[in-house]
Amino acid sequence: MPEVDRMNIGIVGGSGRVGTALRRELSKRVRSIRVLDLNAPSELAENEEFRAVDMLDQASLETAFAGLDGLVHLAGIPREASLDDILEINVRGTSTVYEAARVAGIGRIVLGSSNHAVGFYPRTTRVSPESPMRPDGLYGLSKCWSELLAGLYYDKYGLRSFIIRIGNSADRPKTPRALEIWVSAADLRQLVLIGLTHEDVDVTTVFGVSKGGGSWWDNSAAEKLGYAPVDMIVERAAPEAFAESDESEVEAFYQGGRFVAADYQGPIRIR
Repeated sequence: MPEVDRMNIGIVGGSGRVGTALRRELSKRVRSIRVLDLNAPSELAENEEFRAVDMLDQASLETAFAGLDGLVHLAGIPREASLDDILEINVRGTSTVYEAARVAGIGRIVLGSSNHAVGFYPRTTRVSPESPMRPDGLYGLSKCWSELLAGLYYDKYGLRSFIIRIGNSADRPKTPRALEIWVSAADLRQLVLIGLTHEDVDVTTVFGVSKGGGSWWDNSAAEKLGYAPVDMIVERAAPEAFAESDESEVEAFYQGGRFVAADYQGPIRIR
């Protein structure tokens, strides 16, 4: 892999909210960024270019990936949706991205996963990347699929993946739950660069959370690779984040919050 400042990277979903915030941070560090999305970004840095791509169109992705040193995959439906939509976009779409990357000779992918892959753990349970997946809905389930797909592509083809289970990635933490799991764009950039360059990455899962949070999660895997978050969550929080939580009993019990509560019909339980 080239040095960071000589890297040409692509971001699938680079026009989205997380992608846009991440690009502002990454553009200062890498040689170039290729923004790969259906929608054009509102603005581009001098070292950025936009290419309109459909993540379900493997041929166009293969062409768009040519010449890249690494890839960041952030595209997909970022919320609960119908099974058909989740399967079409998040499952089939991520499969197409990985296959196109393999054909194009991409050696590394930073995969944007989610805390909702383990959202059905109680908040009293400390979760590590080795803990069994416990998705809190169809969205979380699609992230489990993506993580397993990354493992398959490493075992079969040697394509390395750095899987980031992103916490709350809003501009500022605005809820009591966000005070536990928020990650800044600068800290996310740090993780992405580790994923693109560190020699010990094979198919590695970490949590995306800034300083002062993450007590639900064991993030020692990220720390061993040099992750040292710089942004303190409480210092970046909006005033409403410190207000009394309005979560329901179910939302307040499980890590996934409102994602768990959607269509929830079971008793609150620890297992």
